[in-house]
Amino acid sequence: REEQNESNKNYHPTSADVDEEWVTAHASQLSRMLPGGLLVLGVFIIAAPELAKDIQNALRKLVFSVEKSVVKKRLWKFTEEEVSDRVALHVCSATKKILCRTYDIQDPKSSPKPADWKYQSGLSAFWLSLECTINVNIHIPLSATSASYELEKNTRNGLTRWAKQIEEGVFLINGQAKEDDAELLEGQKKSSRGNIQHFNVKVLTQLSQSSGHRSTATVQVCSGSINLKGAVKCRAYIHNNKPKIKDAIQALKRDIINTLSDRCEILFEDLLINEAPDKKNSEREYHALPHRVFASIAGSNVMLCDYKFGDETAGEIQESFFEMLDQVVHGEAIHIAEEINTGKYTFLLGVLFGVFISLF
Repeated sequence: REEQNESNKNYHPTSADVDEEWVTAHASQLSRMLPGGLLVLGVFIIAAPELAKDIQNALRKLVFSVEKSVVKKRLWKFTEEEVSDRVALHVCSATKKILCRTYDIQDPKSSPKPADWKYQSGLSAFWLSLECTINVNIHIPLSATSASYELEKNTRNGLTRWAKQIEEGVFLINGQAKEDDAELLEGQKKSSRGNIQHFNVKVLTQLSQSSGHRSTATVQVCSGSINLKGAVKCRAYIHNNKPKIKDAIQALKRDIINTLSDRCEILFEDLLINEAPDKKNSEREYHALPHRVFASIAGSNVMLCDYKFGDETAGEIQESFFEMLDQVVHGEAIHIAEEINTGKYTFLLGVLFGVFISLF
């Protein structure tokens, strides 16, 4: 036993000990918890100084792997104006010294660039919050010529078309439509320290294309459909340093698209694990998408989110937050964004195979 203890003392982890699969999975799960305006910006490793060279190679690999994992199922794209640098942070376990470097994730051959790492207190104290409720009613036809019903793939295709509608929608902030380059805080009173200023947003989407756009109609033989219907609570945060209307709306658009896409992905993951064999050939299926749950995090005015199915308890939600964030979230700090709808829905007649998915 003494020999074993001595061996453990002399053991130092190497870059080979880094579990890339776990890191990327963790980053993807964390990304789901972030409201609009927040992104996973990088990775960090705490390691001994003699591993500095190996760790930098591992960090570089992780930065690109994490970004690839996070954006893989994203239904929106970054603009050309946005910063594409991601952070790699090495914290020395002996000296606590921090080495910070950035990589341009748009360039696979990107070289590391040195960067300063500074701590700031109360960073989110004056951030601004935008909130809205989106009523969703998405109909996704399933082609009769398809060899098999790939529900996840078909749902994603339908969500991609819906996401385009959201991108092209009109956003009214506190009931007003403003120019993109106007300042969000123009004409607003300053909020007191520690209180986030909230903006209520209403989203208007076009029912059909205007006469100025040419479109083509497609006749498709269908043997079923997927319907997504319900109300979605969305939230985004933005800094208070002269924020532009376009930046605030962009953050909220991304939250709207992310939360619906994430819920569908979570549902399909759950079905893959728990689906009963006798339900595979049923003509109609009803599934409730998980509810969105917001929670206050210690030391921040920003609320992060998670998702719960109807049968999950408050204790399980708290456990999930603790597992992801290593922070205790008390029951009173948890807010369920949507209430359960007990109403019944009517299916379209003539559907041979239908999946009705409720957001409530």
